[in-house]
Amino acid sequence: MAAAEIWIVGGYQSDFARNLTREGLEVADLAAEAVRETLDAARVEPARVGVVHVGNAFGQLFTGQGHFGALPATVEPALWGVPASRHEGACASGSLAVLAAMADLESGRYDCALVLGVELEKTVPGDVGARYMGAAAWVGHEGQDAKFLWPHMFSVLADEYDRRYGLDAAHLSAIAELNTRNARANPLAQTRKWAFEERSFQPDDEVNPVVEGRLRKSDCGPLTDGAAGVVLVRGEFLAAHPEVAARPRARILGWGHRTVGLSLEQKFARSKDDALVLPHVRDTILDAFGRAGVGGVDDLDLVETHDCFTMSEYLAIDHFGITAPGESWKAIESGALEIGGRVPMNPSGGLIGGGHPVGATGVRMLVDSFKQVTDQAGGYQVPGARTAATLNIGGSTTTTVSFVVGDAR
Repeated sequence: MAAAEIWIVGGYQSDFARNLTREGLEVADLAAEAVRETLDAARVEPARVGVVHVGNAFGQLFTGQGHFGALPATVEPALWGVPASRHEGACASGSLAVLAAMADLESGRYDCALVLGVELEKTVPGDVGARYMGAAAWVGHEGQDAKFLWPHMFSVLADEYDRRYGLDAAHLSAIAELNTRNARANPLAQTRKWAFEERSFQPDDEVNPVVEGRLRKSDCGPLTDGAAGVVLVRGEFLAAHPEVAARPRARILGWGHRTVGLSLEQKFARSKDDALVLPHVRDTILDAFGRAGVGGVDDLDLVETHDCFTMSEYLAIDHFGITAPGESWKAIESGALEIGGRVPMNPSGGLIGGGHPVGATGVRMLVDSFKQVTDQAGGYQVPGARTAATLNIGGSTTTTVSFVVGDAR
């Protein structure tokens, strides 16, 4: 039996440049904003929502608040009594919330779902926040001696690429420069007003110091406060609500979801005889392509991928099949990733340029894909975009999710 059609009928992203603690606000205020603005963007009344799914990774650590599934009903009385769940998969938490909502809709239990990703990260100093996020690794088994665990882990990934294929740090710097440049056109991007100079992307110990191993400041995404939301519906909902069907919408054409062990070294050991460093990431992407009927990466108009560090985008390039394994540098040098290039990557600015509130990132990627294929992305619109893909990872690609999104034409 064919799966039910799942449609995105509206989405919202908060301004990722904000610091809610300085504004005197708390996570419930951010959740209230996300609920209100997401439903308003979709022109869907709260009473029509059948189920709610919330992505949040580190709420208890950064805010002391758990039980995030109850926040929507706490801040919106019309959602009182509506089933809701919180999903945690590190930086892929938001995508897991989307998958759960899709499953609910496909089962026929509900015809309309509200999906939110919510995260506050600026409640503590940066070094404390980095330590909190270390909980997504294999605690006590990897990165114990690193001051900043995740920059260390992705530096180790860079070492593995260098060992297998060779790696030039200048190509990582070029990813950072492209994504921060794209972010300038995104009115919600965290770094849109930040000042950069040529030295910001060079091996300059004053302006761009080493953080861990191979990775410098420009290679690392920032801590971010932010939320994103989408309203997903079945085709039957559109038939019953023509006023919603008449507005811009996009369909989730395919999805992929794979989970492997926590340890990065385990991943390397299992791929030692494979052409790719992390073949389960490629499998996730191919699962999404297969379900969407996409023949390959050249059937896409753009990709929103996970660039928590420049190395994770470098990984995405060859795992999407834009280049042969280990040859991601060719796409960087050729301009293939630019808006107007062969496969624009992170036209929004991604995580490095746009910001990375971890529980919201997967949902934000879906919002940007929706905007692109409905011609609503404004200054960072990819001309003529009809099909977009996302890649959202949690941990050292421990949890990997990919979506393919297409327009309604």
